Amino acid sequence: MSRIDLFLQYLRSEKRSSEHTVKSYATDLGQFQDYLASQYEMDDLTSSTSMMIRSWLADMKSRGISAKSMHRKRSSLSTYFKFARKQGWVDHDPVKKTVAPKMEKRLPVFASEDQMGKLLDEVMKGGEDFSSKRDRLMVTIFYETGIRLSELIGITMQAIDFQRGMLKVLGKRNKERLIPLSKETLDLTKDYIESRQAITGSGDAYLLCTDRGAKLYPNFVYRKVNAYLGEVSSLDKRSPHVLRHTFATHMLNNGAQLNTVKELLGHANLSATQVYTHNTIEKLKNIHEQKHPKG
Repeated sequence: MSRIDLFLQYLRSEKRSSEHTVKSYATDLGQFQDYLASQYEMDDLTSSTSMMIRSWLADMKSRGISAKSMHRKRSSLSTYFKFARKQGWVDHDPVKKTVAPKMEKRLPVFASEDQMGKLLDEVMKGGEDFSSKRDRLMVTIFYETGIRLSELIGITMQAIDFQRGMLKVLGKRNKERLIPLSKETLDLTKDYIESRQAITGSGDAYLLCTDRGAKLYPNFVYRKVNAYLGEVSSLDKRSPHVLRHTFATHMLNNGAQLNTVKELLGHANLSATQVYTHNTIEKLKNIHEQKHPKG
């Protein structure tokens, strides 16, 4: 087993990283390995130097790779070298002496409350067939809870506590959190489950499934959300993550405490949640300009 394979195995078994995360690390490390082979006729990452890493970053910049992608690839390499030091393969981290280009700060894309009202009206007007009920529940859960795409797909039948009105979500690194559900959403869930049983029976573990009864997959959910958002907005981005951004922004705009939103989103630290306060500040500025005599 190669050193990279050992590192990826460590991510899966000890760090409990998602398969998506592991694949990203594998891609980034593989690209740097290819660069070393083509430019320096070597393929051992642990023999690379700071100069080689800087050269790789410069090459990516010249090819128009975004600063965000470059930061991620540099971060992947840094995590690999931290593991390599623990294994005794290297005695220093060459990534520390490199700097990735500054990233432009972008505000999260979100739908307005009016757009979300139209979207919810749209899914509620859907038929009473299984597909419509599933889409209705899927969009409602996204907007009401702010959960991630992977978390939605992973909801099990046992994750919903109808008596307490709570949803148990398994987040990053298998960290569990509880999110309240409204009576309306619980009723939608019960109605959906009745239709679902005719397709899958009662033995399947996952709550949401395709028309054929299989577990949902990312592209399926993305296409659905993209289509629904496209009907009510002209947003450049129309992914499930936009609904997560929308949930957080609307919560803060309506008076929710930052720490509360942090817990509901499953963020590890407050800084990740604070990005949504910028949208709230922009809203306050707009209101001030519109309503104040000197605005």
